[in-house]
Amino acid sequence: MSLMQELNAKALQLGIPLSAHLDLTYRCNERCEHCYLDHTDRGEMTTEEIRSLLRQLADAGVFFLTLSGGEPLLRRDCFEIIEAARGLGFSVKFKTNAVLMRESDAQRLRALGVEQVHVSVYSHRPGVHDAITKLPGSLERTLAGVRRLLAAGLKVTLANVLMRSNVHDAEQVRLLAAEMGAQYSLDPTITPMMDGDTSVLRHRLAPEELVSVFHDRNLVGDVESFCAPPAAVDDESRAGLPCSAGHTACYISPYGDVYPCVQFPLPCGNIRRQRFVEIWQQSPQFAEVRAIRGKDLSTCSSCVHLGSCTRCPGLAYMEGNMRGPSSIDCEKAYVRTGIAPITMQNPQAAAHRVAGLVQIETRQPLAQLQTVS
Repeated sequence: MSLMQELNAKALQLGIPLSAHLDLTYRCNERCEHCYLDHTDRGEMTTEEIRSLLRQLADAGVFFLTLSGGEPLLRRDCFEIIEAARGLGFSVKFKTNAVLMRESDAQRLRALGVEQVHVSVYSHRPGVHDAITKLPGSLERTLAGVRRLLAAGLKVTLANVLMRSNVHDAEQVRLLAAEMGAQYSLDPTITPMMDGDTSVLRHRLAPEELVSVFHDRNLVGDVESFCAPPAAVDDESRAGLPCSAGHTACYISPYGDVYPCVQFPLPCGNIRRQRFVEIWQQSPQFAEVRAIRGKDLSTCSSCVHLGSCTRCPGLAYMEGNMRGPSSIDCEKAYVRTGIAPITMQNPQAAAHRVAGLVQIETRQPLAQLQTVS
């Protein structure tokens, strides 16, 4: 067991929120077509409120802290908040589009000891990236900011959300990251807006596009392992937790609302009305989330993918039932392995959509499905 695994296991055993994600603002200088946020300022926490929250998080045992937005650099007190967080001993990850990143900003982040900076880059082509962000010149300014961060000695990851408009540029963004000396991450997950609006889901990749990503060795690494058929469901899978949300991790909005995760908009309390530790320990919503095990999932408990699915309880919640399946994760499991999850009522029809697109020698072709009864 690695040190991180031991740390997570200990935090779970003790009921400690090991990591927290705090959005400093929902305001942003970009208007990304897939974004799930309402960028209107509806009463952000003040500097002192955030300072108080940081102290409460530290007292509760939080160690890993992600500061994000919106665009956090739009807050004039952004560096004051980062300095306060570092002064309390948090390991800080900072998420930004880097459009506003000046050389002095990068140097200050380095001096403050920020652990890692994630920068959203959607394409190596300005026409594609700028069309997604709806900010002309944004790619040029973002990459200039990335270079300043790297020159300051910071660890930088180019974070690439994949959607229909940029999926074919994924490899070139990976190569761009390597050329610049940055890391690269990709994510094909598009989520509904936090108010429940699902119109942004039109940007999700089609199954045949997911196939091209999931079977690209340069993007996912060991394809044979990544796309291997699911292991037999055992007692450990049935007793397992859906994910860390609400167990060792949580999300806090700019308005002080506390949720299990940024992708799990189940309101659990607000730090303007209660102390964080009271919400974490006493919230009925957190208690409900923590009570759920694999065997309690209404549909997924009978699925062959139970032990290996990337099912997100937050996405399931937004579909109407936190104990139910997440349709996008069902589709990912199918595209990745070629084996139909229990939610596919007509797996042969689903197979027709992607059959023949890929053949993996270590498993059956996508056309040869196993129907779960």
